[in-house]
Amino acid sequence: MSPLLLILIFIVSTVVGYMIIKNVPSLLHTPLMSGMNALSGITVLGALTATAFALGTGSKILGYIAIVLAMINVAGGFTVTSKMLKMFKHKEVDNK
Repeated sequence: MSPLLLILIFIVSTVVGYMIIKNVPSLLHTPLMSGMNALSGITVLGALTATAFALGTGSKILGYIAIVLAMINVAGGFTVTSKMLKMFKHKEVDNK
């Protein structure tokens, strides 16, 4: 893949991601966190693909860093979602 095409893909991905995030109301941000994790998963796949096609060592290092950061984002998002869902569980009351 040519570097110009990769830069174009990056720019389009940035604009689309910004438009998606901008249109989410703040009240819905936490409930939609798990859905956003799916988009972070796509980021991981994109980073894996870009790293696989990287020719230079510097590009491969940047790709590796992108994979690590995207995976931290996915893991953190699922952790926050899990904690948020635990807040809504009802405690059982023992009626003795």
